[in-house]
Amino acid sequence: MTHAIRKALIAIGENEQLSENLSDKAVLILNEKFAGEIPDVEQIQDIVIEVLENEGLESVARAYQEYRQKRTEIREAKWWLLNKEVKTKLSHNALRVLESRYLKKNDAGKIIETPQELFKRVAQNIASAEKYYRPDITDEELFRVEEKFYRMMASLEFLPNSPTLMNAGNVLQQLAACFVLEVPDSMDGIFEAIKQTALIHQSGGGTGYSFSRLRPQGDIVKSTQGVASGPISFMTVFDAATQTIKQGGKRRGAMMGILRVDHPDILKFITAKAEEGILANFNISVTVTDEFMKAVKESKKYNLINPRNNQVWGELDAKKVFNLIAHYAWLNGEPGVIFIDTINKYNPTPQLGEIEGTNPCGEQPLLPSESCNLASINLAKMLRKKDGKYEIDWEKLRRIIWDGVHFLDNVIDVNRYPIPEIEKMTKGNRKIGLGMMGWADMLVKLEIPYNSKEALNLAEKIMKFIQEEGHRASEKIAERRGSFPNYKYSIYVAKGKPLRNATVTTIAPTGTISIIAGCSFGIEPYYALSFVRKHVLGGEEMVEVNPLFEEIAKREGFYSEELMKKIAQKGSVKDMEEVPPKWKKVFVTALDIHYEDHVKMQAAFQKYVDNSVSKTINFPFSATEDDVKAAYLMAYKLGCKGITIYRSESRKQQVLNIQGSGQEDFPKVSEQEISPELKNPSPDVPDLPPGSCPTCNI
Repeated sequence: MTHAIRKALIAIGENEQLSENLSDKAVLILNEKFAGEIPDVEQIQDIVIEVLENEGLESVARAYQEYRQKRTEIREAKWWLLNKEVKTKLSHNALRVLESRYLKKNDAGKIIETPQELFKRVAQNIASAEKYYRPDITDEELFRVEEKFYRMMASLEFLPNSPTLMNAGNVLQQLAACFVLEVPDSMDGIFEAIKQTALIHQSGGGTGYSFSRLRPQGDIVKSTQGVASGPISFMTVFDAATQTIKQGGKRRGAMMGILRVDHPDILKFITAKAEEGILANFNISVTVTDEFMKAVKESKKYNLINPRNNQVWGELDAKKVFNLIAHYAWLNGEPGVIFIDTINKYNPTPQLGEIEGTNPCGEQPLLPSESCNLASINLAKMLRKKDGKYEIDWEKLRRIIWDGVHFLDNVIDVNRYPIPEIEKMTKGNRKIGLGMMGWADMLVKLEIPYNSKEALNLAEKIMKFIQEEGHRASEKIAERRGSFPNYKYSIYVAKGKPLRNATVTTIAPTGTISIIAGCSFGIEPYYALSFVRKHVLGGEEMVEVNPLFEEIAKREGFYSEELMKKIAQKGSVKDMEEVPPKWKKVFVTALDIHYEDHVKMQAAFQKYVDNSVSKTINFPFSATEDDVKAAYLMAYKLGCKGITIYRSESRKQQVLNIQGSGQEDFPKVSEQEISPELKNPSPDVPDLPPGSCPTCNI
């Protein structure tokens, strides 16, 4: 800034010694105006012009503005000259998604940027973090960083999470996708968490909470001489607040609600979403402990603990509770299960506290008041052809990993945090989550069936490579910028290993960015080879046809319009005689794959992931509750940090649809069938006084 002011002073013959004094005045205004925030380059330059004009140096202000404009024009010319060969090939559905949520619009709602300009906006904004560490960086050096970030996004080889694409370089500037908030056992604390939720959802993030600290329904409340209404009632307040807020003005908030299996209200929690539409903005998961899983195995009872005083409240039969969880997950996919002791076994900063919660999709365990930025590498583009066959381009993958870690570390610095406590914790640990998408596409191009030993071996190999290279990249950044501030509280001290980021890898579901990238979701197999997607953007239906299948069918000579119509009806080619056996195996779909193979794939990736893995264990409509229980036990045994199952067509509304066998009504197991075993069953909540809210019982 001082250098630019000096140039403007020299240009009109003024005393260049004034530059430092003028620069100091600009800094004072910046500190006052942007307290607790990081202004962008444009905002800084606006303040400089304001200072020059206030000091009566209008001619210097004009010279500064001309210098500013000239630098912008030079950079623009260089940008488009050097990047014109990067062509972004977007599908029709990708363009619809971009138009709906990502591309910048004016006040009239008209789109005013192209996809290439979006990637340019993001690249320039994230690269600007270089100035915090290298104030003397030249324009040319900064441009090279911008170019690097732009190329990997514009080529669709790498994409950050949605808030970064939507908000980087815009007024909002909230770039993180994942947050976990503390919900303390007090009225003030609960409603402070609701307020924080509103701020986060307004700015485009999703939130997770453990409600395990809240006293159970029927427990005493000394301050009012009344009884507590319990965690479930307060979850309805969070749900109602979120329903009214669109994330960043572009999507409704998503939340993860978590309760420990030893909380006295666990039965109410397990059954809370039995009816579709209840707690609609929540995913819910039960955190199960090693002690509970041991009790299940041994068919024993376990204690319920009142979090208010850590006293035993009652006891339940572990196997019956385990069966109840499986029953409701079989019924409609919820609750999920989180193996909390496995998560904390790998907690990188145990001295800062135990991890209690995760983000809405479960792949990012976080401490209270912590956030994380995610990004995914498109594995389908990490291949090259040799002798007519695809093989993995390990050098290209290594480059994208290193650039991706650099990108995500920069995001932490240019992010505008909605709450000061979150900024402090996030910058203290600097967690990032680099993952992948396009796994199913990569396997098809390599002609490897998803449910094969070869695929499992490759999953371990490729994730180990990403993990090791990601950590090397983080170590290298630590050499230049220092380890994360809370490093002294981390497990890495004992290893004598500097690290910039407390965690580096995460596997997210990539639901929307994979549509933009034109690849398969996360590490999921194909759900179907042709299906209708009811998209969460607003209920809009999109027809999806697998382009790789069509390409290979034409190349191998078994393509026909009739075959495509049959696939659109069935989704799978498993029983189609027209398709050669080899390609039936390669183009296996989610419902063709046995649940054990789904779990094994999740475990193979989890082995080399710092955080967690988001994956759905798909079951056909005909699956039994025993199948679900077996999947849970297998996931726990293989070291997964959580598990989410979904039985096809078990919900009236599901995101992906193919022709099925129809829905039936199934009996529900009631809480009363298990709760008589409680030593202190929860009493009914008494009638509420006039003016009380029946929704939250306060």
